[in-house]
Amino acid sequence: MRLASVRIIAGDIQKMVDFYEKIMNVKPVWYTPDFAEIKTPSATLAIGSTQTLKLFGADNIIKAGQNKTSIIEFFVENVDSAFNRLSSLITPYIIQFPTNMPWGNRSLLFRDPEDNLINLFTPVTTAAINRLNGIVT
Repeated sequence: MRLASVRIIAGDIQKMVDFYEKIMNVKPVWYTPDFAEIKTPSATLAIGSTQTLKLFGADNIIKAGQNKTSIIEFFVENVDSAFNRLSSLITPYIIQFPTNMPWGNRSLLFRDPEDNLINLFTPVTTAAINRLNGIVT
């Protein structure tokens, strides 16, 4: 089994795709007006409108803007540089400014326009760098 993507259901798909395009600095691929993907070498972020839920047989299995259990995490080369590049976009959504975490990452935590948590992180300790590279220490 291989994780293919994470999908966000958006009340305002255009706003969400535009936001993630700016955050990730990657052009989205729109398959329909209700579904887009932003592909990176390691993972894909899929964004679907609430209209896509009808294809699963129900409108009420997921509700946009109510995620309180997940964090979408992105590795970045330098959290502080990413913060400087994105600060004007994410300032209203910041939960935690760049901070060194006990597990060895420097992290920036903020929300997207529909309240999903996003963590940008850079490993800063040898153990965290090794974990990112798949080396167990």
